[in-house]
Amino acid sequence: MIQDIIPGTEEQLNKEMTTGYIGFDPTADSLHIGSLVPIILLIHLQKNGHKPVALVGGATGMVGDPSGKSEERNLLSEDVLNYNLSCVKKQLEKFLNFDTSLPNAAEIVNNYDWFKKITFLQFIRDIGKHITVNYMMSKDSVKRRLEGDNGMSFTEFTYQLVQGYDFYWLHKNKNCKLQMGGSDQWGNIVTGTELIRRKSSGEAYAFTCPLMTKADGGKFGKTEQGNIWLDAKKTSPYQFYQFWLNAADVDAERYIKIFTFLNKDEIDTLLLQHKGNEHQRILQKKLAEEVTCFVHSRDDHNFAVKASEILFNNDTAEILQQLSEDQLLQVMEGVPSVEFPKAELDAGMDIVSFLSTANIFPSKGEAKKMIQNGGVSINKIKKDDVTFTINSNLLLNQKYLLVQKGKKNYYLIIAL
Repeated sequence: MIQDIIPGTEEQLNKEMTTGYIGFDPTADSLHIGSLVPIILLIHLQKNGHKPVALVGGATGMVGDPSGKSEERNLLSEDVLNYNLSCVKKQLEKFLNFDTSLPNAAEIVNNYDWFKKITFLQFIRDIGKHITVNYMMSKDSVKRRLEGDNGMSFTEFTYQLVQGYDFYWLHKNKNCKLQMGGSDQWGNIVTGTELIRRKSSGEAYAFTCPLMTKADGGKFGKTEQGNIWLDAKKTSPYQFYQFWLNAADVDAERYIKIFTFLNKDEIDTLLLQHKGNEHQRILQKKLAEEVTCFVHSRDDHNFAVKASEILFNNDTAEILQQLSEDQLLQVMEGVPSVEFPKAELDAGMDIVSFLSTANIFPSKGEAKKMIQNGGVSINKIKKDDVTFTINSNLLLNQKYLLVQKGKKNYYLIIAL
């Protein structure tokens, strides 16, 4: 989990309880799985007796970090930022121990609390004079943007100074000696250590973790539906579980070492079991279990396992009947849906007419042929009788029908 490290960091951590921080970006009302790596770093820090500080960037969120970006991002209003901050705080409280009776209790700070008191003239006089433009221009994140077509605004150029001041403020007011973050933050982080050294002759340390990537070059944490969020309302626990379950072998081997708290022996055993039995997805199942239980709950994991079987196994009609509407819609996320008049189902219609009217088959002839060949299931029960009647008694939760055509094509009929 370590990419770059300032010399002396390991010695500092072995010497005494050290306060360390990571910044979180409040540009959305939930963190996504890219934020899991810094969260896990803070958990490891606390588990080893050190004090974790999570900084939510109420001030920096108004500016925008150029690191890893090709364009300037939209700046958020104060109301939206404050709402996002409260949501992010709630999520962080789930993972870290904030019990104030502990000497290394976790803390959450918001950099807007100190920046709102500083005037622009104060900042350029007291902070700006300590860091040269040459030093700032040498950072990779700045170089890349300056060489790009859109250039870089002064607002974004000042970001590393603003982040550097965060470290200085925490060093001075919270005795914080360590900053961690993704490897794209290295330039911003060392600006902070440099500011502490020049402004107060203090000692500061840092390390970064590698940025998460996928072996196929795709962006980690992105699916066709978008980001994988930590908020169950934005990404259902079932979809969350599926993301980890579908990891490529080479990715799962790396992810299980980073995203779980399994010890080295357990991971080595899993890797041995997986080798030669890749089709069983032993590694992916364990990875998906550990991360889903960590972010959501054991019950959510158990449901996700059960739900995964519904579409991929044949004898799951009974499980399908037991699902609540919310659970059913989680499982059917990504399944094409077709609206159908409920009045026609109340009256009842033969299966061939139903399948062609719902446009699941282009013609009655094709529907009839597929039914006779055993290729059609309703609610996971095979229907090979072309005279079978489809009516509203079959509806799941009084509203839905699951139609399967062939082995892999599913359609969710919504009766309206």
